[in-house]
Amino acid sequence: MKTYNDLPSDAGSNIIGQVTAQVNRIQQRLASVKHTVAIMSGKGGVGKSSLTANLAAALTLKGNTVGVVDADINGPTLAKMMGVRNATLEYAPTGVKPAITAIGTKLISMDLLLAEDDAPVIWNAHSQKDAFTWRSTMEVGALREFIADTEWGDLDYLLLDLPPGTDRLPNVAELIPNLGGVVVVTIPSEVSQLIVKKSMTMARDVLKVPIIGVVENMAYHVCQHCGEEEPLFSTNETPDKAFQQPLLGSIPFDPRLAYANDHGTLYIEAYSDVPASKALVQVAENIQAFFEN
Repeated sequence: MKTYNDLPSDAGSNIIGQVTAQVNRIQQRLASVKHTVAIMSGKGGVGKSSLTANLAAALTLKGNTVGVVDADINGPTLAKMMGVRNATLEYAPTGVKPAITAIGTKLISMDLLLAEDDAPVIWNAHSQKDAFTWRSTMEVGALREFIADTEWGDLDYLLLDLPPGTDRLPNVAELIPNLGGVVVVTIPSEVSQLIVKKSMTMARDVLKVPIIGVVENMAYHVCQHCGEEEPLFSTNETPDKAFQQPLLGSIPFDPRLAYANDHGTLYIEAYSDVPASKALVQVAENIQAFFEN
């Protein structure tokens, strides 16, 4: 396949100039961001977006200025989880002002641009059966605009919640060549570990992106009556042994966390003394320690 530079003419669109200008804007935006962190797994259903929302909240409550990019263009959920789904984006000559949560976390998400709850993301094409040819390119273009055109201001952390798929991190690494690190999310099942290992190999061996560590989500269930820890899944290896990476934390399953996400309320503040909240805060502290060392 030919690249932009191989085309004899761009029909006056100046496509190379447009992409170059966006790349320059990304660099300018990121110049005021101390740390960029991608949250990934490669597998869906492991609670990655929930983890991102609560890590952003935990880092914010610790006095950091935090921005979040919902990089799942086709299945955005963070606006609802973080309680800003009804926010109206403001446009200024300097860029789009992100939605801001009750505690000050900044967020940009495709969900904030959709008119209706059931509105899918549909890319313009001659026909929708042909749209798949350019879908990946258009998704990367949308993500590039989210980063480049959002007025983030000075940030301590910019978190990027990646959709499932081992191909997602390369897109982000291309946009942010100096990506600070990756947090890998899994659940304690052999199927999850199998898929997550592929994403980790991509990050570590192919892209050479620093791996901050692994988070084991839904690690166990705490009985509300007796306090006993009960496993939810069965696996032969713990995450640190399976992936040969630091374990940032094991998050127990708590139905109140799902309830808080559904209602856009702050779980770690409403239930600060429960095991899952304490584990989430510990993960945030371990991420901070990674960059401080």
